[in-house]
Amino acid sequence: MEGVAAETAPAGSLKNSFQHSTGFAMAEPTGGRVVSLDAFRGLTIAAMILVNNPGSWSHVYAPLAHAEWHGWTPTDLIFPYFLFIVGVAIPFSFARRLAEGTDRSRLLRHVVRRSLILIGLGLAMRAIPDFDLFDMRLYGVLQRIGLVYCAAAALYLWGSARVRWAAVGVLLFGCWALVAGDLSPDGNLGARIDRFLMGDRLWQGTWDPEGLLSTLPAIGTCLLGIFCGEWLRTDRPRGKIARGMWIAGASLVVLGLAWDTVFPINKNLWSSSYVLFSAGTALLLFGAMYWVIDVKRIRDGWRGAWVTPFVVYGMNSIAVFVASGMFAKTLTRIRVGGDGGMSLSAWLYENAFRSWAGDYGGSLAMALAQVVFWLGVMWLLHRRGTYIRI
Repeated sequence: MEGVAAETAPAGSLKNSFQHSTGFAMAEPTGGRVVSLDAFRGLTIAAMILVNNPGSWSHVYAPLAHAEWHGWTPTDLIFPYFLFIVGVAIPFSFARRLAEGTDRSRLLRHVVRRSLILIGLGLAMRAIPDFDLFDMRLYGVLQRIGLVYCAAAALYLWGSARVRWAAVGVLLFGCWALVAGDLSPDGNLGARIDRFLMGDRLWQGTWDPEGLLSTLPAIGTCLLGIFCGEWLRTDRPRGKIARGMWIAGASLVVLGLAWDTVFPINKNLWSSSYVLFSAGTALLLFGAMYWVIDVKRIRDGWRGAWVTPFVVYGMNSIAVFVASGMFAKTLTRIRVGGDGGMSLSAWLYENAFRSWAGDYGGSLAMALAQVVFWLGVMWLLHRRGTYIRI
């Protein structure tokens, strides 16, 4: 975890390439690697690229757009899934080293260093190429991941399971108590705090979906992932582990929907009901992938052909997120036809996709093309056994 580095593992088949991974992908339980965790991470990153890169933001199918405020769409589940996965990987990253007697303070220094790198990457993605550090929006996805990971990992290293459960309760009920009342985009407490701290340097001018206050319940999402990771590391039969994930997932979904009646599911607020609901659906989906990939071991041949692309994405997750984001920014900065012309991104949409697929179909086709393009890039790295880690 010393800085940003590229590891080269022995190239070869999917099976013998699982010994290294990217970012938060360390997952080596006592019974062998949890391949489904890499696949789940890869599915999440591929979905991020899909929803972040439409051909036209004016022509996006409803499931691929965020809910306007209260409520949810499949797109609203992507970010909490990644934070949940970050939490799942934490016990696999540290449990063995703690058992071997590695100093907790040393591990915490690694956590802080990794978190600062993530925050720095997020800020760099904002600043390049304008370098408007004193005017740009400071909040962002990687910044939130860095803060949440640091807090959750510290609680894992220095707190017992009871302390972590207490932290989840304090975060969720505390969020409810603080935000209760005015839940409007401009009037909620989180938006008012962000305007006080950042002025108009917010995503929507008056509020921000990655604001400071909503980062606190997001830590709860990561902590729930940690409990899942600890469950996966037990010596129970794998079939029983999968059933436990489904039961827990269904229970959290029900609790989240019940809480939604008084504190609506809302990604922008990262409401307490949203934490439970998104973690519950994550457990249901991850449990299904775990059952197929790690219990039934359907990962090779024609039945398991779908697994490899997601694993390829999952083992270079942060790298592909940063690269795809910077590439998309580059496409919008290059002008076709001079300074007064359209961006290269708009030109590609109009001429390579909209021309044959229409407004919405072309927008989706361009997003899918970028998913396929980045899969190809990551596949080349995977074949070389190269995994960029932080």
